[in-house]
Amino acid sequence: MHIKVYSPFKVYFDEQAESISAVNTAGPFDILPKHHNFMTLLSPCELIIRMTDDTEKRIAISRGVMHVKADKAIVYLTVW
Repeated sequence: MHIKVYSPFKVYFDEQAESISAVNTAGPFDILPKHHNFMTLLSPCELIIRMTDDTEKRIAISRGVMHVKADKAIVYLTVW
């Protein structure tokens, strides 16, 4: 699946990956390939992106919005 994490001034991640984990008001969750369409507000957390080579990319966030559709996860981070 393709994952993009960005804010108005910076792209933090824009690559293929195996999964992404985050936290919303209901708690922690994972997005895997072929996930159903999904949209959520993200709580302060550390995004964990699992790469195809078994490594991880971690991005600490304060808030954001995640949109999952057509095997793509887009995370737009807010800036204060």
